[in-house]
Amino acid sequence: MVDQALPPRTDRTSPTRNGRPLRVAQALGAAGTSLRTWLPFHTLSRLAAPRVVPDRSGAAVAPLGGEAGAQGDRRGRRHVLILVENLPVPFDRRVWQEANALTDAGYAVSVICPTGKGFDAPFEIRTGIEIHRHPLAEACRARDYPREYLGALAHQLRLSIRVHRRQPIDIIQACNPPDLLFLVALVHKTLFGTRFVFDHHDLSPELYATKFGRKDVLYRILCFLERRTFRLADASIATNEVFREIAVKRGGMDPREVFVVKSYPELARFQRTDPDPALAGLGHHVVGYLGIMGEQDGVDILLRAMAEIVHGRGRGDFACVVIGDGPQFQRLGALSRELGVDGVVRFTGYLSGPALMAHLSALEIGVIPDPPNEFNRKLSMNKVFEYMMLGLPFVQFDLDQARREAGAAALVARRHSPEALADAILALADNAALRQRMAKVGLARAARDFRWSTERTRYLAAYEAVFSQGRHVHDQRYHPAS
Repeated sequence: MVDQALPPRTDRTSPTRNGRPLRVAQALGAAGTSLRTWLPFHTLSRLAAPRVVPDRSGAAVAPLGGEAGAQGDRRGRRHVLILVENLPVPFDRRVWQEANALTDAGYAVSVICPTGKGFDAPFEIRTGIEIHRHPLAEACRARDYPREYLGALAHQLRLSIRVHRRQPIDIIQACNPPDLLFLVALVHKTLFGTRFVFDHHDLSPELYATKFGRKDVLYRILCFLERRTFRLADASIATNEVFREIAVKRGGMDPREVFVVKSYPELARFQRTDPDPALAGLGHHVVGYLGIMGEQDGVDILLRAMAEIVHGRGRGDFACVVIGDGPQFQRLGALSRELGVDGVVRFTGYLSGPALMAHLSALEIGVIPDPPNEFNRKLSMNKVFEYMMLGLPFVQFDLDQARREAGAAALVARRHSPEALADAILALADNAALRQRMAKVGLARAARDFRWSTERTRYLAAYEAVFSQGRHVHDQRYHPAS
């Protein structure tokens, strides 16, 4: 059975060094040593104690509520809780693939995430994974972010206590943004010795500086929170080698504790299909975008490039499909009307499953309009992998990480401007041979390198390392030799 492949269960008590208890709360400073005796922590500890009720035979059993079927299969297995704040599960493809990888390896998995994108049930079980959802007031302005993040943090802490009462948690995996979720892990680590894995999706300090154009006190707070997150983590999962270097150099992690796991789709589930017939009549050349619509994502640049193609160059044989949603969705719709391209640009909202594949299969050219900046240059973008897996040639600006990963499968715009992006789109549209060569390069590289099965093995290795290696490196970090 797969359960037998897991490392033997280790002592759940607090780790020690030279016979002294290791106070994990010191990750927040000297004041952390008193956290265990702080009244709210005593209260949380009592609330989080697994609740039992007697069955008819007099034996004590955990309450199952309406989920009696799944809980019995989870008892006796290592329990992982995954925290996600910015996207619902299973919509978040990376997190859903990770959760299923853990389940397939014999772990019991729970997820706490927001509602949205059509996933609004507060609780459900999918493929044996328990998903707990909470409402989220998504921020669009800088002053709204504290409300979003603190509200989500309160929900995640509340639900994590509920999850722990149902079944004690062995590891908490927190996926940023924001870099506040380590506080939930800190509570569980302090009270119960729960281990912590940080899944590093975004660079929150760079994202803030890119969105708001300043490195003020809030930027410095984000840098502090990032350091605290790394300091508390037993292991960190990086989406690429740049993120791994940040974890080591900026976060102070031992290189042996950082594992690169790239966000490749599962190839069997990401294949071309029959194109959506509703898109066939939009234009001779159909270009498209897939992704989030935030301030840093450059969809406004794509709309201005379409205005240049249609109005500036007089090309009436183009259409554009924008797949996704986000904080800027309404503003971008208004911008398309302002630019006079609302007749050639179609916004689909979020799509998944067969509908997503049918829309992507109708595209001739993909677009990555994300502007070059400190944030985007370091990211591994899901749409790079997705376009290449479909053999979809695409255009992009000069982004260091995306350029390394795409190679000759992408055409890089000469400058950062809507006009330069329009030039690149037209160059591809008017050269069928170039499109075919780029498609072949993308397909070949995806088949050779973009294997989720490989990343899955690396992901599970991070968990095996956390269970088997203990805290020997962290012991030195929290208690430096004197």
